[in-house]
Amino acid sequence: MSEDNKDLGDKAEEAFDKAKEAAKEAAEDAKEAASDFKEEAKKTANEFSEGLNNAVGGDNKKVLAGVLAIILGSLGVHKFILGYQKEGFILLGITLISYVLMCFVIGAFLLWIPPLIGLIEGIIYLTKSDEEFYNTYQVGRKPWF
Repeated sequence: MSEDNKDLGDKAEEAFDKAKEAAKEAAEDAKEAASDFKEEAKKTANEFSEGLNNAVGGDNKKVLAGVLAIILGSLGVHKFILGYQKEGFILLGITLISYVLMCFVIGAFLLWIPPLIGLIEGIIYLTKSDEEFYNTYQVGRKPWF
C-alpha cells in the first residue's frame, strides 16, 4: 500500500508541476496582453487629445454655428457651416416652398418650422461644452438636434 501512496504522491507532484508551469505561461500571456492594451490606450488617448486641441484651436465652429442658427436658421446656413449639405438644403427648401405657398395660405403653416428648428439648434449648440459639441456634431456627425 505504501507503494501505491508513493505512486500517487509522484503523480500529484507531477500534476502540481504541470499546473505551476501552466500558471506561469498564463501569467506571461496576461502580461503581454496588458502591455498591448496599455500601448493601444496610450495611442487612443493621444489621438483624442490631438482632436481636442484641434477643436479648441480653430476647427470648432460652435459659436459661429450657434449664432447663425439663431439668426439665419430658416435658411440652413448653420448646417452648411458644419458640413451638413443635405440638411441645409432641406431647411432652405422648406423655407422657399413655404414662401411660394403663402399665396395659398398653406405656407403660413409651414413658414414657422425652419426658424424654430434653427432657434432650438442654436440654443443647443451654444449651451454644449466645446468638447461635447466637437464630439457630437463634428466627429459624431449628428445632423439634427
